[in-house]
Amino acid sequence: MLIGDFGTSYCKFLDLENPSAAPDIIPTAAVPDNTRVAMATGHNGKRFSDHYVNELIALARGGQQLIREKNFVLLDCGSRDIKFISYQNNRLKDMGWNAECGASMGFTIELLERYYNLDYCRLPVPDRPFSVTCGVLGMSSIFDAVVSGVAVEEAVARFVKGIAVNAFRFAGAPEVLFLSGGLCDNPLFVQSFPCRVIPLGRFVLLSGLAEEAKGQGFFM
Repeated sequence: MLIGDFGTSYCKFLDLENPSAAPDIIPTAAVPDNTRVAMATGHNGKRFSDHYVNELIALARGGQQLIREKNFVLLDCGSRDIKFISYQNNRLKDMGWNAECGASMGFTIELLERYYNLDYCRLPVPDRPFSVTCGVLGMSSIFDAVVSGVAVEEAVARFVKGIAVNAFRFAGAPEVLFLSGGLCDNPLFVQSFPCRVIPLGRFVLLSGLAEEAKGQGFFM
């Protein structure tokens, strides 16, 4: 049984009938139009499956599966939006989804890395961030700073830190934050949060989808 997390920039797949198989990840633009999976989540999931699971549900189920704590906050930063769920005493306490102020944050960070030929593993965390509430509109802060004489590396780092601070506040400013999504692999982003961050990787939604498939009897 094949399941898929169809994101805006990348798609992740997992074969539940092969326990030893690792998830596959490919760019969304490279996914064939005739692709079909048994169950899907993600922005483009409805196009490729008859059984669609809301991303917040998949995130919550993934958090329950991967996090061994009664109280936690889990934030997912995707290419297109940001979302979070929080648990208290093993019960869902709160959730949020931001596709406006969180618009294209992950996509913009990746775009800037390619455009300026940067390595986020080498950029130090800046002392102060830009005030960023939207990935696309926030790029003007970078351009203005560069024109005023700020180095490109410093300007982009302030932008990335601004995104992290905005996401931190959106998630309720927790002392400890579990992080999901491709930005888990970005050291600058992870270290820019004003709290302890525990990265879970980019397959949390896929893990939650697998749990949902089992719970609905699609796979035993």
